[in-house]
Amino acid sequence: MNILYSDEAIIVLDKPAGIPVLPDGWEKDSSYLVKLLEEQFGKIYIVHRLDKTTSGVMVFARTAEAHRNLNIQFEKHEASKIYRAIAVGNPNWNEKIAKHPLRVNVGHKHRTMVDDKDGVSAETRFKIIKRYPAHVLLEAELMTGRTHQIRVHAYALGHPLLGDVLYSAPETKIISRPALHAYSLSFNHPQTNERVSFTAPYPTDFETALTNIETEFLFI
Repeated sequence: MNILYSDEAIIVLDKPAGIPVLPDGWEKDSSYLVKLLEEQFGKIYIVHRLDKTTSGVMVFARTAEAHRNLNIQFEKHEASKIYRAIAVGNPNWNEKIAKHPLRVNVGHKHRTMVDDKDGVSAETRFKIIKRYPAHVLLEAELMTGRTHQIRVHAYALGHPLLGDVLYSAPETKIISRPALHAYSLSFNHPQTNERVSFTAPYPTDFETALTNIETEFLFI
């Protein structure tokens, strides 16, 4: 667990993939992020979440006052969350705004689904960073924070994330999880009101996946 920054009000860290923020419903005795942080820092407050399989930058509050301040920023979309993702296929666009309404926790697999009738509003802004033979590296900016939002919007656009078999990506050996990484996070510091920004480098499996998809056609 890589702590990027900490002071008396906040903790910013680079979350590894594979560890849940809160206890896993199926593995309640396994480690989870909040428990590990509280063993080191004492009481902390959750501001936002990442899926168990998602890596990258997160902020936690260390006081109730900082928690309230950050919650307001996230609710008003004053905090900026930028993700990087590897998607299957080559879109015919360079930038795209997805606004498909979403309904969460559907069926026994607890999927999020596009639902134009009963779904809640959701918006993701995609931009292609680099094109590969059969994939693209995407930047995704969340304008809302629905469960699995980036994954479902990418799937709805016809380009599911590499490794995301829950949302119809083909089976692959390139990466063992959905290729999604919380790359950067910006917000106003809850005590000083100074704008701060933090970036988490790509983890090893994400970097390896990029290397493999760049050369994949050479080995066919």
